[in-house]
Amino acid sequence: MSLKQSNTISTAADLIEPSRSATLSWAGYYELTKPRLSLLSVVTALVGYLAALPARDWMGLFHFLVGTALCAAGAAALNQWLEREQDAVMNRTRGRPIPARQVTPKSALLFGVALSVVGCAQLYWGANLLTGFLGAATILSYVLIYTPMKRATRWATEVGAIPGAIPPLIGWAAAENSISTLGWILFGILAIWQIPHFMAIAWLYREDYERGGFPMLSVIDTHGQRVARWALINTVVLIPVSLLPTLLGYCGWIYTAVALVFGLWFLKRAFAFTRSDNREASARSLFINSILYLPAVLFSLVIDRWILV
Repeated sequence: MSLKQSNTISTAADLIEPSRSATLSWAGYYELTKPRLSLLSVVTALVGYLAALPARDWMGLFHFLVGTALCAAGAAALNQWLEREQDAVMNRTRGRPIPARQVTPKSALLFGVALSVVGCAQLYWGANLLTGFLGAATILSYVLIYTPMKRATRWATEVGAIPGAIPPLIGWAAAENSISTLGWILFGILAIWQIPHFMAIAWLYREDYERGGFPMLSVIDTHGQRVARWALINTVVLIPVSLLPTLLGYCGWIYTAVALVFGLWFLKRAFAFTRSDNREASARSLFINSILYLPAVLFSLVIDRWILV
């Protein structure tokens, strides 16, 4: 073993071992929930709920939103517990609660399990069995399938898009105790959108992923051409999938216009990612556009659906 490898392992071990002087704080537990990512799950689940045009049930809506938030937070905490060694050696993650010694690994594990169990129970009792099942499926697929796969294969990103796209189904199931065609289309939009979105992230942080031992496509493809091409292919597929609500009669001109304009804009950024001499800048531009695309398309769908009623 080289001196460099030995120092890296020692540093990781020092960071992840619980310390008597560790500062345990509420802020650490809050950050364990990955609040921004959890909020995205709640918002996309709410889009599925509203797009299903449910009968007004404020208490049911409350239980569904809280249960979804708890499930997302629990999955995030368990993900960080499993990846604590990798987080400790990556620049962008070494400040997370476990490597930063704000929360001990054991506490993070118990916290994640508790949030997950309570979240699934709330979805079941506050909504229905299907909603609770989908909440559990999201957690289990994210924690037990996607997270371990990240250290084994570059296809983990595509597998991880599945639990990332389940929240709209949770919302749809909470609204009508079943999932219709539009619900599955929302699932498809979110699953496909994640690929170009994450390809941009993976390229921007490729050195960190290599340092953490994750065989991402951006780590394997050092020139970035395969990364950019894969982002472009999925963006091309995303446009016709996003227009299915219109073609099947679920939405009108408002959604159609937004989906088409933002889709073509997104496609332009993805194409620039494949052609740019400055792939770093084009990846950042693609990432920003992906962030703008998703809320524009999802909320225009909800607005269009409610106007058509």
